[in-house]
This record gives sequence, C-alpha cells and structure tokens, in this order.
Amino acid sequence: MPRQPAPFSSYVLKVANRCNIDCDYCYVFRSADQAWRNLPARMDALVARAAARRIAEHAARHSLPAVHVILHGGEPLLAGPRHLARLLDAMREEIPHTLTARFELQTNGTLLSEAWLDLFERYEVTVGVSLDGPPSANDRHRLTHSARSSAASAVRGIRLLRTRPHLFAGLLAVVDLANDPVEVHDYLAAFDPPSIDFGLPHATHDAPPPRGDPGVPEYGLWLSRVYDAWLSRPDHRHSVRMLEDIVALGSGVRGSVETLGLAPSATVVIESDGAIEGVDTLRSVGEGASWLGLDVFRHSFDNALDHPKLQHRLYGREALAEKCQSCPLVEVCGGGYLPHRFSTANGYRNPSVYCADLEYLIRHVRNSLRHHGWGDVQTATALP
Repeated sequence: MPRQPAPFSSYVLKVANRCNIDCDYCYVFRSADQAWRNLPARMDALVARAAARRIAEHAARHSLPAVHVILHGGEPLLAGPRHLARLLDAMREEIPHTLTARFELQTNGTLLSEAWLDLFERYEVTVGVSLDGPPSANDRHRLTHSARSSAASAVRGIRLLRTRPHLFAGLLAVVDLANDPVEVHDYLAAFDPPSIDFGLPHATHDAPPPRGDPGVPEYGLWLSRVYDAWLSRPDHRHSVRMLEDIVALGSGVRGSVETLGLAPSATVVIESDGAIEGVDTLRSVGEGASWLGLDVFRHSFDNALDHPKLQHRLYGREALAEKCQSCPLVEVCGGGYLPHRFSTANGYRNPSVYCADLEYLIRHVRNSLRHHGWGDVQTATALP
C-alpha cells in the first residue's frame, strides 16, 4: 500500500525578500539560485491572506490542532512595523480560533526596537535572532553591505529583546571551524536564551564545506566540544536542539529539527509572491531546486504534498543512499539534511557531505551519556 504523506504543520512566510546585511554564506542571496531578484521585496497582504486560508484549509482537512508560522526573509523587519501588522491582521482574520497558530519571527536583530517589541506583544510573536558568536566570530561572515561589523547592532537588539524574555525564542548560529566552539557557545549562553541552534554551512558534494583536513570529522569535533561545554555547566538552562534531538531520536522519540531523523519534513515555504516551495535551503543546490510551480492562489498545500519533487518525504530510509540504509546510526542522522546529500551525478542519493561528522558527534553523545552513568537509561542505551 502506498504511503500517505504527512501534512504540513510548519509554514515559513518570506515576508521580506531583501536584507540589510550581507552574510557570505546566505542561501537566499549568495547561492546559485538568484530567484530573489524577481520576487517582490515585501509580501503583500493579499498573499498573506491567501496563505492563511490555505493553512486553515490544510489544517482542517488533516485535523491538525495547531500550526507554526515562521516570519522569515531576507530580513523580515525590513517589511516595516505597519506593513507587518497588516500581514498579521490578514492571517489572524483567516485562521479560525479553533486552530492554535504559534507565530515566530527570525531576524538578524539589528533593527529591533521598542516599537517592534510592542508589535510582537500585541500579536503574540516570539523572536529568534541569528548571531554566530562574539564580534570576531560573527563578523567573519555577517557584515553589512558596506563591509562593516553587524555585531554591535545585533547584540543591542538581543539585549533589548531580553527585557521581554517571554518574546525571546532563542539564538541561531552557523558553525565556522575558524571559531572556537566553547567560546561561541559560552558567549551565546550568556544572553540566557531559551535555546541555541547550531546550523552546519550549506554545502553539497559538488561544492563541499571548507575543511582544514578532509580526513578528519572537523565539524563533528567542533559540535562535540559544544556538547561538552553545554553539559559541563548544570546552571545552563537553554536547550541545544540539535544535541537534544540526537538523544531523543536515539530513544525512538521524534526530534524537533528537520535536519536529523527519518521523519518527513513538516515544513513548507511561501514566497513573497505567494509561490509554494519545499525546502528553500535547496537553493544552495542550484537554480530551481526548490521550485514546485505552485502558489497559494491556485493550489492547496495538498497539491504540494503530492508534488514529484517532494516524493523523498514519503520513503524515509528507502530514499537514502545504499550506504545510509544499512548504517546503524540512520535512525538518528536520517542520512543528513537533504541539501547536504546532493551531487550532480546521483541527485540526493548520497550520504551527507557531513556523514563522518554526524557519525562522530552521535557516537560522542552516546559515549558521554554512558560515561556520566546514564548507560542504563533508555535514552542512552537506545543510541546505536
């Protein structure tokens, strides 16, 4: 019997398609796919309203009690407070009260102000901020368009956000081997975020990630040092979702990030013009890799569920490379994040470019749990 696709419960709305800083690793503006040049700089309220109708329709059809709506970009604050309020009004009006909608916004933090926080209070929007660590670490890649530091403005925004901790969703950092992992972790932890997410740089087999020694799992070692720093301080109250997911997935519990595990992604993207995309990080693969040819005005999200480009969502382990299918760690790593598996020769049927790194990290977490006397706990023993 053919498998049924899992419904979408998380929606990324590209409310602004420009950015006030120029991160050199950005998959929107610095990738092979330059679709942003032909997209509206801001999402129109008509698009937001149509997207919300489709969200409500999809949730009702699949009996979903709740959805997660992420306001994204570019830099979403470039939409401006009044315009973003119009978008939120349009969405709130179309999403029925019987459906719980959790709104979150991801920003670089440099434009945050009291006026913005007042708006987020009014519409119950939580805020995540991207920051790669201390100024020297952050400014390796996250400079302004005039090649100036963005760190001070981002830190000012985070400190302002901390004055309303119930709005603070957490911090997001991209791993850079040139930065000290413990210094980065401890600097971010000092802002007392509820969570810290670490993302691996988007790379493919055609354009692999930078490494000092290709024979060493350098990213796995880097993240293992983050794990040790996080674990060594019992006063740390924040989560590190990637590391928590390794433990959860090893015990058979579904994780919270789409970059690990075999569960299909529950996320779909709505562009500023209303186009529906699958995983927008596929822009790092090549032009058109994320395009589905669908939009919220003419198509339902069920049309996206059945789209040929998203068939990999249906097959789990069967969609992976042969090496991954037989790997004892596959239930945890899931073969790695989809964009990181790509090669021109084999499409997505490759192990991740971070395969050795993920293996090292997963085994490090398992061994650490056992070393700390948790070897008889299900979450420890269930790890391969």
